[in-house]
Amino acid sequence: GVRFVTYGREYQPSNIVRKRRHGFLARLRSKSGRKILTRRRMKGRKYLSH
Repeated sequence: GVRFVTYGREYQPSNIVRKRRHGFLARLRSKSGRKILTRRRMKGRKYLSH
């Protein structure tokens, strides 16, 4: 059979998933997430996370 390979439609936006995965509270919950927030604070980012 013929196989069709399509790329480029991986990103299906969803605000709920976005907040759950990359949100501020998600960052606070894990040790590595808190590290990310600390680094972004030190860098002087205006926005720390979603």
